[in-house]
Amino acid sequence: MAQTVETQLTEELHALLQKERFVTLATVDKETGAPNVSAISWVYAPDRQVVRFAVDNRSRIIENIAKNSSVVLNVIGAGSCYAIAGKANVAVEKLDDVPLKLARVDIDVTEVRDVMFYGSKISVEPEYEKTYDEEAAAKLDRQVLEALKA
Repeated sequence: MAQTVETQLTEELHALLQKERFVTLATVDKETGAPNVSAISWVYAPDRQVVRFAVDNRSRIIENIAKNSSVVLNVIGAGSCYAIAGKANVAVEKLDDVPLKLARVDIDVTEVRDVMFYGSKISVEPEYEKTYDEEAAAKLDRQVLEALKA
């Protein structure tokens, strides 16, 4: 059976990307041309065609995207594993009202694939916890999410 390929986020994926969550991002390394994978959590989908994320504006992710805009965002949720491919661009170099030097990157979604191996499903989604001041982390998370929604 042929794998279904969507050209935008499904309603279910869009709903998953309305709050901070663990995802991985694959970029093309600016020096080697090899895949480069990073874990990020500040992610938000304003609609089904765009996914935004925030990352330190001095990050290698930013440097990689400047050289090659092709990216794949990996999302684990809704019982499966999804690869969201697209073209990324730095939409905002420094987010306002956020104390860290974060850039906003927008991914224009071109392809969404369910990449879970046959005959299985995700039974427990990844979880993580902040290892620094809980109150400060919650405040920063709110600031970043509001900036991504702007």
